[in-house]
Amino acid sequence: MNIKTGDKVRVIAGKDKGKEGTVTKTIAAKDRVVIEGVNMIKKAQKASQSNPQGGIVEVEAPIHVSNVMLIDPSSNQPTRVGYRVENEKKVRYAKKSGETIDK
Repeated sequence: MNIKTGDKVRVIAGKDKGKEGTVTKTIAAKDRVVIEGVNMIKKAQKASQSNPQGGIVEVEAPIHVSNVMLIDPSSNQPTRVGYRVENEKKVRYAKKSGETIDK
């Protein structure tokens, strides 16, 4: 998976197409990511110590990684991700601009 926690991404397919956000969690086993403020669902929450009221809460649901694209840090446009070796270290780079993503 070429998307990591903390990456800024844009949704390219689905009901939230066009929205941008930061990846808060990656689920590698299912190829899914959770993005801040995207793919919100309503969930019935049982009353608990932390939420004594209970009721219906909105939470972010995972979205498949194929439906998001990384935002190029230089041009602020969606880009594909490539890998190359710099100083004997494998790093990600934006294919659109050629700029290194991992420092």
